Amino acid sequence: MNLLKVVGLVLLLLSLPAMASVNAMGIHDVSHVWLDQPTRVGSVVLPAGNYTIHHSMEGQDHVMTFQNATRKTVFKVKCTLVPLEHKASQDQSIFELKSGSERILHELVFRGDTAKHVF
Repeated sequence: MNLLKVVGLVLLLLSLPAMASVNAMGIHDVSHVWLDQPTRVGSVVLPAGNYTIHHSMEGQDHVMTFQNATRKTVFKVKCTLVPLEHKASQDQSIFELKSGSERILHELVFRGDTAKHVF
């Protein structure tokens, strides 16, 4: 009986990282994105680069904090979470190109999430 308890405890501890990676909103707490050119996200323009994204709530607002990997610059952007019919099988970015080559990010989907981010 003690062996069964030990095995159960070990399995529980091994599964904690998998359970912690996706939060109650159906999204990962931390994501990554590469922007190959300056891109408008919400009201800010992010320089080209590799970003770590931290997801948080500020009251009723979902906030994505983009941190540039090399310059350590931080940008906060509000977005809306829209539920997906199925868990996302791949990362996806939806952009719009405006005149003058301005690129605007409208949606981000991260593999494994059950909601997309709409700006």
